[in-house]
Amino acid sequence: MEIVLCVTGSIAAVESVKLARELRRHGANVKCFMSDDACNIIHPNSMEFATGQKVVLELTGEIEHVKYAQADLILVAPATANLISKFAYKIADNPISTLLITAYGHSTPIIFVPSMHDSMYKTISENIQRVKDDGIIFLDPKMEEGKAKFPSMHDITLQSLRETSKGQLKGKKILVSAGGTYEKIDAVRGITNRSSGKMGLEIAREAFIQGADVTMITGKMDVTIPKIIENICVESTVQMGEELKILLPKNDIFVSAAAVSDFTVEKSLNNVSDKISSGEDLTLQLKPLPKILNSVKQINPNIFLVGFKAEYNVSEGELISKAHERIKTSGANFIVANDVSVEGAGFGSDKNQVVIVDGDTFTVPLTSKTEIGQKIIAKIVENIN
Repeated sequence: MEIVLCVTGSIAAVESVKLARELRRHGANVKCFMSDDACNIIHPNSMEFATGQKVVLELTGEIEHVKYAQADLILVAPATANLISKFAYKIADNPISTLLITAYGHSTPIIFVPSMHDSMYKTISENIQRVKDDGIIFLDPKMEEGKAKFPSMHDITLQSLRETSKGQLKGKKILVSAGGTYEKIDAVRGITNRSSGKMGLEIAREAFIQGADVTMITGKMDVTIPKIIENICVESTVQMGEELKILLPKNDIFVSAAAVSDFTVEKSLNNVSDKISSGEDLTLQLKPLPKILNSVKQINPNIFLVGFKAEYNVSEGELISKAHERIKTSGANFIVANDVSVEGAGFGSDKNQVVIVDGDTFTVPLTSKTEIGQKIIAKIVENIN
């Protein structure tokens, strides 16, 4: 994966060193082009250190604009008003603008990450739209303190990985549930679980990287969802079920990774609008909630369904048996089962140990949730293709 990182003369150029390192951490070979104005903000040696390669500052007999125009991706971060406006009218008067025009002619993917004062950002809106109409991808900046600031480093990296992937889910719409639901007791107390939402997020990230249109529906989350992934927040199991009635018919794939509450308190307590007085004995009467997974195929019979099954301190044979039962009751295409009692795995951890069950059984030993997310998406791709 070869990415050409173009750094222009915005103060956000100071973030480009970290961005280059992050791209390399994900396996990219990064070549850097810098404008003269960018060199007044950070020294080219900084980018040479971050990329491990000489920085292109001028075009020479090596015809760098041709040599690197067919990279896997051209990433302009930061992209100034000057650079965006020049590209809108295909003006080539420096190494970066010349590279961009050459790359555009080769249909090389190009991402712009604008960074400037908000007045400039508004003023060049027509030029931005003109460039978008040319098929160039823009990452929306953070609008803070009167400035269009650099978005999250993770968002930039995620979009870059998407543009350089095989795009195995391109054209598919995937819905991923994540996190834990919360059942109200009174105005301040409730019943929930220890789900962090990490597993669901890793699945959504990998689906996004592989080109899918991704929507997440989330309960309580301990991790931040990238702004470039659409997210719908809910609180209770019933709220999640109601949203799914709307969302499931619009999607091709549903991965039900949320830890949905199995019980809620009786309605009489749920109607308590104030805080229940402390210091006295309190008895809660719980009632079971319907299984969301079992209703999915009733709402959209054609959806590809992946379910999760968590057990505690059971043998692998029991775990697999429970997964097969869940497939029968829900009609899921496959189930990802795990034992949350395994040390170093499960709720809150960055790792997990799972068994993927359909007609066959595939055991994934203790590994990162990132890798498990990749394996789950690969399994989906294998089945739908």
